[in-house]
Amino acid sequence: MCDRERGWSEVPLVKTWQLIAGSAVAGLALSVAAVTAAGPWDSGQRKAERDRAASWSRTGGTDHDGGPGSGALPEAAPSAPGVFGAIGPGAPREQSAPAEPASAGGLAAALKPLLADPALGTVRTASVVDTATGQVLYESGARDAMTPASTVKIATAAAVLAALGPEHRIRTTVTPGAAPGQIVLVGGGDPSLTAKKKSPAGSGGSLVALAADTAQALKAAGTDTVTLGYDDSLYTGPVRHPIGANPNIAPVTALTADEGRPDDSASGPVDRSDDPSEDAARAFRTLLAERGIKVTGEPAKAKAAAGVQPLAVTLSTPVTGLVERMLTNSDNDIAEALARQTALASGRPASFEGAEKAVTDRLTALGIDTAGSRFADGSGLNRADKVSAGLLTGLLTKAADPQRPELRPVLTGLPVAGFTGTLKARNSGSSPAAGLLRAKTGTLSGVNSLSGTVVDSSGRLLAFAFLTANTPGPEGAEKALDKLAAAVATAS
Repeated sequence: MCDRERGWSEVPLVKTWQLIAGSAVAGLALSVAAVTAAGPWDSGQRKAERDRAASWSRTGGTDHDGGPGSGALPEAAPSAPGVFGAIGPGAPREQSAPAEPASAGGLAAALKPLLADPALGTVRTASVVDTATGQVLYESGARDAMTPASTVKIATAAAVLAALGPEHRIRTTVTPGAAPGQIVLVGGGDPSLTAKKKSPAGSGGSLVALAADTAQALKAAGTDTVTLGYDDSLYTGPVRHPIGANPNIAPVTALTADEGRPDDSASGPVDRSDDPSEDAARAFRTLLAERGIKVTGEPAKAKAAAGVQPLAVTLSTPVTGLVERMLTNSDNDIAEALARQTALASGRPASFEGAEKAVTDRLTALGIDTAGSRFADGSGLNRADKVSAGLLTGLLTKAADPQRPELRPVLTGLPVAGFTGTLKARNSGSSPAAGLLRAKTGTLSGVNSLSGTVVDSSGRLLAFAFLTANTPGPEGAEKALDKLAAAVATAS
């Protein structure tokens, strides 16, 4: 079994979700230095939070040592107030949980005038919930189904974590083909798969490693010439998103390298490949040739032979890491892949329709009221998506539940105001919400939304969701939403 199949042999035996759960109960601190310098994720858990959990220090943050051989003891970086304080029973060491929840009256007084801002369009709904108690602190139209835009990714994240668990990894394999001398590259739907020698997005499935292992296996069997097929039949239905060709998403196939991007970008809009599966197979052929395996002819669609052992396997980033990357960068390609993985785990077809049914079923099984909701896609690009502000705060509250540690990446993956992802430039600088607010943004023409968590002035972790429709423009709507989120952080 190759290293890529064993995977992560250097990682400690404590599972990621166990560490996240223990960290939440201990009270996590967000280290500004770690978030900005070290990157937002590390094998599925935010680096600053992992280091905080390991150190159990009030000063928190990532350790900054003098490097190998320095002999200096590590020192903890300064931290912002605890983002996860008061999650779960018991308080963190040397820190007591607030005795009283945030004031519902104070929130209402702060939010009502802000919700009246014309920049928020003609329809706006809101929900704010204390995650520790489940108490509704403020709501307005909280059960009204709205087009959520990318905040629907919160639902996608919760569904796939419930379906597969945070440690699951997606396999891309090479198997013997049905024809003599044929090998088949089989896509498993890994959205982290890359053909680059160094992935621009960090760890994940690697066609480079897969080609090396395949070449080694073929040479060991005395073979140096093959034909190459590729199998992307795991997904069914249309490969194009209903919005059509769009720089925000590639055709959705089970075999895609680098999200069909022609450049070194890892996120954001860019023109994509028209046929990601074929392009991935061509890249694999080149990688095989570089390793001494001659591929005759052009790669062609083929079916993997049934019941055969793979020649080589490469594994995706664990689901928890995929969830965090999806949420931090609002990655539509990862979102659609995770929705289909939810469908596969639920015995549904891996299609837009199958994913919609599977996500609905998983959220219902979590105890979420999905009446009036629709999950027409996993990314939120489809205006047919419908969720309520109450559904989103319900999911965030569920993710904060100490009894559901497997859902914690729904919280840890959210961008941090002023520091990461789609919130890097929002509620930044001197904003009272900077570093304390984590939220998923949502933007379509005339639709703007924001949903996440914030630590209020009493130290409680609150979940919030604000959904709007018919906004006159994104800039004014985003500023108004940011004011609402900051008000949740400061109202008492």
